[in-house]
Amino acid sequence: MKESILFWPVHIKGKALYILDETRIPQKVAYLKVNDYKGAIRAILDMKTRAFGQFLTVCYTFILELNKAKGKTKEEQMNILGTVAEAFNKSRPTFPFEEVTSMILGFAKKVYNSPNFADDLIKTIDGFLEKGIRLQRYQRAQEASKLLKDGDAVLTHCHVSGEMSLIGEFCRDAGKRIKFFATETRPYFQGARLTAWELKEEGFDVTLIPDNAVAKLMSEKMVDCVIVGSDRSAKNGDFANKIGTYQIALLARHFKIPFYVLTQPSSKLESGDDIPIEIRDENEILAFAGRRLAPKGVFAYYPGFDVVGHGLVTKHIAINGN
Repeated sequence: MKESILFWPVHIKGKALYILDETRIPQKVAYLKVNDYKGAIRAILDMKTRAFGQFLTVCYTFILELNKAKGKTKEEQMNILGTVAEAFNKSRPTFPFEEVTSMILGFAKKVYNSPNFADDLIKTIDGFLEKGIRLQRYQRAQEASKLLKDGDAVLTHCHVSGEMSLIGEFCRDAGKRIKFFATETRPYFQGARLTAWELKEEGFDVTLIPDNAVAKLMSEKMVDCVIVGSDRSAKNGDFANKIGTYQIALLARHFKIPFYVLTQPSSKLESGDDIPIEIRDENEILAFAGRRLAPKGVFAYYPGFDVVGHGLVTKHIAINGN
């Protein structure tokens, strides 16, 4: 099955990590070369990578630091892993870094008594990603594709990296023609710069719309279903996604349109009330690409995410991460 470049936007080679710089798309496809965990965290904070790219960055950074720590004692290697985990956990509040880092540290404990500790841990992480997560992402995309009918129009707002085009590929294989509406996804315009670009690159019919045009499209019966991603979820099915997702869910309920979410279960949070919401720098609203958009003296408020209650979700299409 054909994958878009956004499906697996991070890879490791030798003692360097290469992260697709999503802020430069569509003008240029370029990778950041990262040499340590501090550089990886900076790439995340600067929004160079997002969504699934953040998850891969965390996992591969542990491998990066393990490769650099070969020759050190296991105790020293474990201390390095702990330092990396703590740094990621403090970086962005909404994304569940602590769930990812605790999983990696759990892998480390399982292979700790191995005489080839670092190599075996690297193999474990690689196996988890390639034989676990990659396969499950394919299965999730295939499951989502089965919910779509020939001729359906799908509205998306900040989906999981590379997965919307894979859903389209499964539909294409099944002889179903579908089209997409992508919101701009302000203020970084991921929908305009990434989602629309990715779907167009993969040969799908995609139309870009303003974030505030969703109600208009739904009222004119131009949308058959909504599929979005999730940055964090709770045990009861509530989830957080890019700001603007909540209002789309409310509109979908009002117009009786199926609302699907690509998600992953959480074992730590009971409900959406427990999901911390990151408040981004107001300058990300007040300016774009180095140019001031609003008059001086104007304030801005930019919550990066909002929470959608499970009662607004028609179906959770989950990846379990095991």
